[in-house]
Parts: sequence; C-alpha cells; structure tokens
Amino acid sequence: MMSIPLIDLADESERQVLVDRSPEQYLGHVTTVLLEDNRTMYATYPIGHGKGQILLKRSDDGGLTWSERLPTPDNWSTSLEVPTIHRVIDKEGVKRLILFSGLYPIRMAVSEDDGATWSPLEAIGDFGGVVTMSCLDRLKNGDYMALFHDDGRFLRNKGLTERPFKVYKTISSDGGLSWSQPEAIAQHEEADLCEPGWIRSPDGGRIAVLLRENSRQFNSFAIFSADEGESWTEPTELPATLTGDRHVGKYAPDGRLFITFRDEAKSSPWMADWVAWVGSFEDIEQGRAGQYKIRLMRNHGRSERGDFIFGDCAYPGLEALPDGTFVTTTYGHWTLNEPPYIMSVRLTLAEMDAKRNDAAGGY
Repeated sequence: MMSIPLIDLADESERQVLVDRSPEQYLGHVTTVLLEDNRTMYATYPIGHGKGQILLKRSDDGGLTWSERLPTPDNWSTSLEVPTIHRVIDKEGVKRLILFSGLYPIRMAVSEDDGATWSPLEAIGDFGGVVTMSCLDRLKNGDYMALFHDDGRFLRNKGLTERPFKVYKTISSDGGLSWSQPEAIAQHEEADLCEPGWIRSPDGGRIAVLLRENSRQFNSFAIFSADEGESWTEPTELPATLTGDRHVGKYAPDGRLFITFRDEAKSSPWMADWVAWVGSFEDIEQGRAGQYKIRLMRNHGRSERGDFIFGDCAYPGLEALPDGTFVTTTYGHWTLNEPPYIMSVRLTLAEMDAKRNDAAGGY
C-alpha cells in the first residue's frame, strides 16, 4: 500500500477553460500541439466516441482562448478513430504538422504552413492500428519514431481480436512524410498492453513508455530503451499511482515530470476521473509512487464492467509553457447528464507544491 498526497482541483473553476461544447454533440478524445512561438496551440478531436468527423481549433494565446471550429478537408469527416496531431521537422529544417487517423489503413494529413491549410487524409501504408500515433518524437539521428497498438483486428485488416495486444513502432526518415512497416516492441503473456506514452529521461539517454493495461487485471506497465528504440526491456508493472489510460507527460522547469491520464487504479479514490501525477523519471524507473497526485476534473461518465469502473474521459493533450504553466486539455462528462465536451486546466507545480501540505493522503 502506497500513500502520497492527493490534491483535488475539481472545484477550482478559475483554472478551467472551455474549448468546445455542444449539447447535441459528443465531443471526444483530444490531442494538442504547441508551436515554437509558445503561443499558437491546436486542439483536434472527433465528433463522437473515437470515430467521427475530426474537428480542429486554434489558440493564439497559449490556450487562454480558442477560435471557432476551423475549416478542414472534406474527408476528415470519414475518420474511423481517435485523431492525433504532432509537430515534426525534417533533416533540412522543414516544419510540418501531421495528423493521424487510425484503424485500417492508418491515414495521415499534412500541413506545411503551421495549420493554415491541410491535405486530405491519405493512407501511409498497408497497415492499421488503434490510437495512432499515440506518441511520436524525434530520435537522436533526426528520424521520428511513432508508437501505437493493435489487438489483431487492424494491423493486417484481419478483423479478429487476438491476444495478447501488441505495441508497435514505425519510423520516418523524411520528416513524417512516409513511415516504415510496423515492428512489435512489447507484449505480455497475460496483460493487454496498449496506448503507449513516451517520455525521455532528463539526460536524453533513455526512453520510458507507459502503457495502459486493458484486461484490468494489472496496474499499468512500462518498458524502457537505452538505444533509441532499437531494443526494449520486458514490461514491468507500475505503481497504482500511475495506473490508468493514455499517459502523456512533460517536464516542468525544475526537472520534475507532470503526467496526465485517466485514472483506472482500483485503489484510487478518483477512479474514472481525469488526474495527473507528479514525480521524477527515476520514480518511474524504480517503481516508486511519486510525489503527489492531482484530480484535474470530476468525470460524471462512468460505467461498471465486471469488477472495474470505466471512465469515459481524458486521453489528454498536454503542453508546457515557458513560465512553467501546464495546459492540459481533454474531453469528459463534465456536467451530469450532458454529452462530453472539451475543457483545459491550467496549473504550475509551484501552485501544487503550496497545496501539498494541506492535501490528504491516499492509496
């Protein structure tokens, strides 16, 4: 049993920014990207749970205010899965935004003018997957590595669920324009590993990938690479404090990690809510509980499936501003008996540290 302070921000409405809401639409799983000016931010999400027309909004002030829904190519309405958006820069310095939509085949749209105009979605190869590309980052040689998972239905369009789930990597050597055939990097005989989230060590030498566990019989897992993804450790179980779905993490100016996700730890008082964890990379490596946990917003969309509670929220976007402000954005049932809508929460770790002494313990 682990005990760390629990900080509850669910009722601090002054931290919350409305991004999009429609009483007649289910607004779903969000990812965000922050451009190099540290002000321009895009948020993308579907109308519907996972699949549905992809929407796009822009903020010009670091997430304080948001545009109306932006025009997008017609075939973005055909998306079958959660969209994800990423910044890439090729080896000649050309900057692109790329947006993925998964299942079979994985498709991608490209903008080379910082999101002003976009190409239609087009297949990147004869393969598919789920929550593509849930994480994507640059390798030391200038290539990009993206990770996703599949459960047998979509990788080769078989349509049949297989066990165990597998996590895959794919590589781009041309700044995100083309992608290699997927290569499996993680699986577990008993657990269903999925929705990878990638975090580099502070010295840049190691990569940790945090993984959702979909059978709900285990905590979340992590794998590690010390050779830029060429080889990986066997999956190891994480503490309950880091157990949940769709982990996204970034560093604060003082070197601590802020990781946000949907809480699915059976021992958590906030199970099925949108939460964040604060700790260090070494905490992850050594299986420590971390410094403290934060509830960002209370989710009213819950359902019981067997012996666990499933929360319909999170899959968050996360951006770190130069002044230490974290802007994290996601969907959820934030109002009882309403469809999900899109909210941001803003905070600094200095603010959270000040609350820590008054926080209750948990787990």
